[in-house]
Amino acid sequence: MRSCLFYSGQLEEKMAALMLGQQLRQFSTSVIRSKLVKSPIEVYGVEGRYATALFSAASKQNKLDQVEQEMGKVSALIKNPNVSSIVMNPHVKRSIKQKTFHDALAKDKVSAITLNLINVLSDNGRLTITGDVINAFGKMMSAHRGEVICSVTTAQPLGEVDLADLKVALKGFLQKNETIKLETKSDPTILGGMIVSIGDKYVDMSTKTKIQKLTKLIKET
Repeated sequence: MRSCLFYSGQLEEKMAALMLGQQLRQFSTSVIRSKLVKSPIEVYGVEGRYATALFSAASKQNKLDQVEQEMGKVSALIKNPNVSSIVMNPHVKRSIKQKTFHDALAKDKVSAITLNLINVLSDNGRLTITGDVINAFGKMMSAHRGEVICSVTTAQPLGEVDLADLKVALKGFLQKNETIKLETKSDPTILGGMIVSIGDKYVDMSTKTKIQKLTKLIKET
């Protein structure tokens, strides 16, 4: 083991990937938990455990930004029908799924950490949650940068002036050194108003909800 200290570069990367595999397979043990680099936020569920182990392995090798970029490439792959029809198919052998992923990622020369994540997900029959793991890792990276994710849903897309006013109002929820990462979407079914989710706060100011509350109140009187 001491001889490993004399190696660098590629070997260190492989060691980090091996560590990731060990962390993912044995995540439930207290020993492994104590060795993990603490993520800036806790994401629950199976995808959260995989993402936490990935964050830890990438952090220890100072490859967080690189792995985040690689997760973007993996995300694009699983949205590709030619790839997803194989890697998300429960009837396809795991070895074929791994080879499909590896061949698709080979030209991008992704890190061993990312490749090992794919291997572990495949070995554990968890490739179907790859997208969820990527999303969970993305949340951790946003928190790592001091970004607070805010999702705003309106009946119609916001204009530039309304969007600017909204950003000013949302800054009131932020703490020092935090920045907002705003995600907007439209949903005509809410009729009007907006639904805001920022951090652990959720505010429903939609016309639809107001009507539902009014209707319930009328029925109860």
